[in-house]
Amino acid sequence: MGKWTTADMPGQQGRVAVVTGTGGLGFETALALARAGAETIIAGRNPGKGADAVREILAKHPTAKVRFEMLDLANLASIGDFAARLRDRHDKLDLLVNNAGVMVPPVRQQTADGFELQFGTNHLGHFALTGRLLPLLRKGQDARVISLSSVAARNRVINLDDLNTKKSYKPMTAYSQSKLACLMFGLELQRRSEAAGWGITSIIAHPGVARTDLLHNAPGRWSGIGITRSLLWFLFQPAAQGALPTLFAATAHDAKPAGYYGPDAFSETRGYPAPAKVPPAAQDEAIVRRLWETSDVLVRGFEG
Repeated sequence: MGKWTTADMPGQQGRVAVVTGTGGLGFETALALARAGAETIIAGRNPGKGADAVREILAKHPTAKVRFEMLDLANLASIGDFAARLRDRHDKLDLLVNNAGVMVPPVRQQTADGFELQFGTNHLGHFALTGRLLPLLRKGQDARVISLSSVAARNRVINLDDLNTKKSYKPMTAYSQSKLACLMFGLELQRRSEAAGWGITSIIAHPGVARTDLLHNAPGRWSGIGITRSLLWFLFQPAAQGALPTLFAATAHDAKPAGYYGPDAFSETRGYPAPAKVPPAAQDEAIVRRLWETSDVLVRGFEG
């Protein structure tokens, strides 16, 4: 695979892409896709940050086709509204990058629909979004869905009896479970696409350890993450570098269906895109199917 960078990206002219998240990895992903010629829609819950992202991309690439659309992944009604607007404006969708996320709020919080915030946003929000956009994705050319997992998903298990961590809330445990769920979703989406003939390729990526808003907005210096930021600062690569596995999964001709990609160095914390190790829990197809079926019920149906 070599040291793959954005210089190796194939042209994206004629493709329509949605990237969730307005800053950090989401911004760098949208920037690269817009620069490569894709009509890029940045979807997020903060219009101010969205406008800033669009403005910065256009300042760098004045002819880019890029815009912001309001989307709150912690609100199923907002997801439905976003999908409806997209269906009114576009007759296809070629790329969906499920990137946005919430990381380790110190106190348990809930989405508008009563789900634990991290599980509800990181996994269920993107599960619902993909389902609502499935009709457009099925009309896309070489349509891909990219799901963002995390190194935090390692050695984690899914607690199907307490997905919303009502019994015991530990911020990092809940975050890790949500990102493992994202990986499981990406794997099962590929299996179901093949079985149902949806014609969609599902690929998963993780950024390693990158300097993003998620980490900056995480708990303070004496938390586990804060201490890690202080003592292991050399592991934290720039957001643009962290976005490379996502961009490889989204655009490279040799990215494989149901592939999982992350950085190639320092135990997948930094470096260039390479195949990542799938945690044992995500290899249990029975558990993966149960997670899908449970998620399908919680978000009131996956359109297919």
